[in-house]
Amino acid sequence: MIEYALLFAAGCYGIALLMDLWRIVLGPDSADRILALDTMVINVIALLVLYGVWRGTEVYFEAAMLIAMVGFVSTVAYCRYILRGDIIE
Repeated sequence: MIEYALLFAAGCYGIALLMDLWRIVLGPDSADRILALDTMVINVIALLVLYGVWRGTEVYFEAAMLIAMVGFVSTVAYCRYILRGDIIE
């Protein structure tokens, strides 16, 4: 039964990734694109966690933590670049 739940959740997150990609391509302004990229990182983290549950190993949870940290820093850096024109003052 858990296999069906994992498959359904992975399908839902896959569809969400496609919707994020659509928002990145057709977003009306840069703020929408930044939010879509941040949401895409969250969806990738969720897919990694689901895959780790399916495989029964902890390696994917550690990878999800690393992607979460890199995703947060990249979102902040991209926002600072859009607002100020540079990342480091």
